[in-house]
Amino acid sequence: MKVLYLLNFAGKAGTERYVETLVRYLSQDGLVQPFFAYHEGGLLVERLEELGVPCRRVEMRRRFDKKAAKELAALCAEWDIELIHCHYLREHYTALLAKKYNKKLRVVYTNHFILANDMVTRLSNRVMDKRQDQMIAVCNKGKEQLIANGWSGERIQVIFNAVDPAAWAGDRSESTLRSELDLPEDRFVMLCASRFADDKGHKYLIDSVKRLTQLTAVPFTLVLAGDGPLLEPTQAQVKELGLAELVKFIGFRKDIKNLYKGADLYVNSSQHEALSFLIIEAMAAGLPVIATDMGGNPDIVNDEAGCGMLVEYDNPDSMAVAMKCFLEDPAFTAKCRENALRTIEEKFEVHKMARATYGVYEKALHD
Repeated sequence: MKVLYLLNFAGKAGTERYVETLVRYLSQDGLVQPFFAYHEGGLLVERLEELGVPCRRVEMRRRFDKKAAKELAALCAEWDIELIHCHYLREHYTALLAKKYNKKLRVVYTNHFILANDMVTRLSNRVMDKRQDQMIAVCNKGKEQLIANGWSGERIQVIFNAVDPAAWAGDRSESTLRSELDLPEDRFVMLCASRFADDKGHKYLIDSVKRLTQLTAVPFTLVLAGDGPLLEPTQAQVKELGLAELVKFIGFRKDIKNLYKGADLYVNSSQHEALSFLIIEAMAAGLPVIATDMGGNPDIVNDEAGCGMLVEYDNPDSMAVAMKCFLEDPAFTAKCRENALRTIEEKFEVHKMARATYGVYEKALHD
């Protein structure tokens, strides 16, 4: 099956990781011959080209872009594409419009966010829904939001994001993180690798660390990886609160496994999450998790999984108390670590995700 993966911005965030994962494992299993088109290039283009995936730029200037739709339809004819898999509204609408110019095309859309659309967008969604073949939501709340945004519920399948456990196997000895930061082996290290942006909750996270210093005497370090527009304000907040010895900034890193292996706990402080790759990667690397009770996080961290704790978003006391539990109860931390690995195998294993996604492709082509 020839599938064109279509993405407006081919950068380095979770959606790009999702596309790369599908391309890699569906092609490895011989199920899909992947192609890629994008509007604005970035790291994902480089990675897909390294995998031998044909890539082409298609200018998509707005949602209802007939010129882009015609160009996309022609590209699909050139490459003999059967199905387009897209990920944001701009390219989703473009793909749906392309069906007018290439009648054999089918479209699958994956929704990576839990955000309400405005009234105009909801109306246009209802109009475009008549052209839609199948949709994927990466968490249960994502499906609910798609329906609220005007899309037909019977066409929406929930398929969790997933990772390859083998890719994240290993132990602490493989990591250079502690030596880089001159941290002793017995120091409790928490890691957060979110981009520094409004919805990632860094201000609230730093306030939580300040509160934690008042709750425990156990030594700890919080490592913050990533870049973004709020990096400097976060650094200023850390300095203002006198936390420079406890909070370490290490910038954007490609060696994320190295960071997981050097940590004891992964912390998610986001306001908006669908189903975070960072959380499930950390779990696959053997880390327990603290996550906010937002979006799809409860699909990962819950009583059944037993892999960590959910906390109330923007409540530093809630976050600090959870951190204290892990700092002061090694047995609890070890149990959550064990449950994290089990949960990945049961619910977030990449071959299961790839096969389920391929099933949606077949449904789109043959229903």
